[in-house]
Amino acid sequence: MKRLFVDTAGWMAMADGSDPLHIASMTARDDWLKNGGILCSSNYVVDETLTLVRMRLGMGAARKWWMMISQSPRCKIEWITPEREEKAVDWFFRWRNQSFSFTDCTSFVVMKELAISEVLTADRHFITAGFAIIPGMYGVQVCMGSNLDL
Repeated sequence: MKRLFVDTAGWMAMADGSDPLHIASMTARDDWLKNGGILCSSNYVVDETLTLVRMRLGMGAARKWWMMISQSPRCKIEWITPEREEKAVDWFFRWRNQSFSFTDCTSFVVMKELAISEVLTADRHFITAGFAIIPGMYGVQVCMGSNLDL
C-alpha cells in the first residue's frame, strides 16, 4: 500500500478552510485515498498539529481533528523511537546550514526508513531534503471541498 506522509503544514491546510492551500490539499488527500493509498504521519507531527489547531481554530476543532486521525484506518501514526530520534539528531546537526526544525528531521528519518518519497505539505524544507511536495507549492485550485472521510 502506497503511503503519503503528512506534515504539520499539510494537516493545517486541510483543517483550516481559510488556508490558501485548503482546497488543493483536500483534493490531493482525496485523490491519494481514492487510489488506495494511506496517510502516514508521526507522533511529533501530531503533537505540533494538535497544538497549532487548538491555537488557531480552537479546542473544538482540535478535538475534531484528533478524533478524525486517531480513529481512522486510513491514517498510520509512526512513533519516534529512541533510534529514530538519534538519527534525527544526526540530520539536524549534519544539515546545520539549513533551518530544519527537529520535527522536520524526525519526519525525514521516518520517510527514508519507510521509503516514502512524497509529502503533503507547503514546507520547502522537504524539497531541500529530497522529497516531493504534494499538492505542489503553487497548486492552489478552486473547487468544492471534500466529502471523503479518512
